[in-house]
Amino acid sequence: QVVESGGGLVQPGGSLRLSCTASSGAFTGYSAIAWFRQAPGKEREGIACINLKNAYTYYAQPMKDRFTISADNAENTVFLQMNSLKPEDNAVYSCAASSVAARKCSLLIITYRTWGQGTQVTVSS
Repeated sequence: QVVESGGGLVQPGGSLRLSCTASSGAFTGYSAIAWFRQAPGKEREGIACINLKNAYTYYAQPMKDRFTISADNAENTVFLQMNSLKPEDNAVYSCAASSVAARKCSLLIITYRTWGQGTQVTVSS
């Protein structure tokens, strides 16, 4: 399993850094980690992914300017740095792990079989 942390309440324009860790302590058997979010009444949307072996990253185009995904392999943690947050970023943010062997990564949801429970991000003044 994977576990998210770092969500909370932030003012518009502020920043948050989300963390995704493996409950076992290591991302053994996984090839990529991705972040998704889901706002009330909306479909889940992909944000970014990272290949754990070569650090290849891919972003959904609308997220590219303000969000950054990174991995600390020594800490077995994947981060999502979110800057210049807006009220429309309000959502539950989830990380997910894929074990599909690949040289890159994608935001194709069906390739992610292991999901965390999510962490709420609220952007409000």
